[in-house]
Amino acid sequence: MANITKAFSPLPLYLCQIGSKRSSIKVSCRSSNRWNFQEDLLKKTSYLQTSYNRDGFNSTKFGLLVKDVKYALRTQINNNNNLVLVDTLQRMGIEHHFQQEIQSILQKEYEQNTCFLKYQNHHDISLCFRLLRQEGYHVSADVFKKLKNNDDGTFGLNLNQDVNGLIGLYEASQLGVEGEYILDEIAKFSGDHLNACLANSDEARIIKETLKYPYHKSLSRWKNKSFINNFKGINGWGKNTLKELANMDYFITKEIHQHELAQVFRWWKSLGLAEELKLLRDQPLKWYTWPMAMLTDPKMSQERIELAKCISFVYVIDDIFDVYGTIEELTLFTQAVHRWELSAMMDLPEYMRSLYKALYNTINSIGYNIYKIYGQNPTQNLQNTWAHLCSAFLIEAKWFACGMVPTTDEYLKNGLVSSGVYVALIHLFYILGLGVSSMHLQDISLMSTSIAKILRLWDDLGSAKDENQEGKDGSYVEYYMKENKDSSMELAREHVIKLIEDEWKQLNKEHFCLMSQSTRSFSKASLNSARMVSLMYSYDDKQSLPILQEYIKSMLDGNL
Repeated sequence: MANITKAFSPLPLYLCQIGSKRSSIKVSCRSSNRWNFQEDLLKKTSYLQTSYNRDGFNSTKFGLLVKDVKYALRTQINNNNNLVLVDTLQRMGIEHHFQQEIQSILQKEYEQNTCFLKYQNHHDISLCFRLLRQEGYHVSADVFKKLKNNDDGTFGLNLNQDVNGLIGLYEASQLGVEGEYILDEIAKFSGDHLNACLANSDEARIIKETLKYPYHKSLSRWKNKSFINNFKGINGWGKNTLKELANMDYFITKEIHQHELAQVFRWWKSLGLAEELKLLRDQPLKWYTWPMAMLTDPKMSQERIELAKCISFVYVIDDIFDVYGTIEELTLFTQAVHRWELSAMMDLPEYMRSLYKALYNTINSIGYNIYKIYGQNPTQNLQNTWAHLCSAFLIEAKWFACGMVPTTDEYLKNGLVSSGVYVALIHLFYILGLGVSSMHLQDISLMSTSIAKILRLWDDLGSAKDENQEGKDGSYVEYYMKENKDSSMELAREHVIKLIEDEWKQLNKEHFCLMSQSTRSFSKASLNSARMVSLMYSYDDKQSLPILQEYIKSMLDGNL
């Protein structure tokens, strides 16, 4: 069912036959032990606090540190190291304090064609290329053709000494789009040689992390703890200044997130759905994790809270389709959502009425708040996304109830809707006030399609490894093997991984197109939702998600 939710549910439940209740197999999975840390976290954190200025926080000191870094960026006291400084600020998660200065530096680099002319070594060229592309500048990949040694194809690197050059090339190659074969070649070349370096290099930890979680495809907020702790300065400058600033910013941001989480918990508890529908997942921490990862600017507090409400209903409605409903009941619920009238809940079974009312009131409230702020009421468009989501859930329910095996194309096409990605992004679009911008819903659809494919396919890779699912939860891997009788599990997984890589190229293309000033926040947030996937599906041998838990704890209860 919904990919956003499947990442947290080890064993979805299915309809056994048309018109029957879904099996209650391992119902306890709805409160799986792997998420008991949610309760521990709530006990530890001071999330009820309404002030973010703890005793000991020195706002004057914080302001001076920001001022020092801005001076460094504006005066170029680091000479050719300004790109390294920009990269450092992004990796530390404090770039939001310096957006104007960073944009000025990158604009100058772009106008001067610096990637082609100024930088000589592979690392600097790769860094320039990556930073510019991340911000939407159309830098040609042809810059790398000059580096290639046509005699042996080694790109002129001393493979025994220039590990940083290899890392730079690999990181840059992740920002390619379809048809940029030089970047495909660089990705293979640098990836192969970095793997070869793992056994003998002193930088084995960094190499391993780069290969598994390249920067462009990972959440910087998840990786910044390690980066900050290992930061040694930039040619002797900034070690203490940047570390102290990053630590102070981290604790401010952590308390903001704690405060937001408290509001999400109170809202969820006020609905009373967890008490009324005992089989629903009662896990608002998970739902809040998505907007926390997507919207990284600390100032976007209300936006994160509103988006968390939307995402929570993707989970909850998925549970209704997974656990509670017969086909007849689910059809009635889908019809009621299409009608979008409060009176429609009277046609529903008793257990569905509170959920329908909560969805109706919450989405209408979000729409009205957007109208008050931006002068445009998007409720009709928001309602339409919920209707389409329920229709996609119903199609899957009927497949499983009848024992039908869809084709891979049918499965993936419906999965793009049932993933819940488009629902989240269309709400984000209006929450950010973009309904009055020049951005079109078609742009959201293109971005959503790529993210939903990445999510769905990654989910199915994880499901394919989950022996507990016993093949009951339909997956692309399963259906691909049925369509291709000669394919092994290994070949099927390789095929899916290739599809994911291709979709990242398409997502990069859409990201570059949406990096104008007005749509930058939406594009970056959307990209972060795709980056979240690698954390969501980093299963261990026990089918738990330790990396995701580590990320959540570090954001809400950790110390640098």
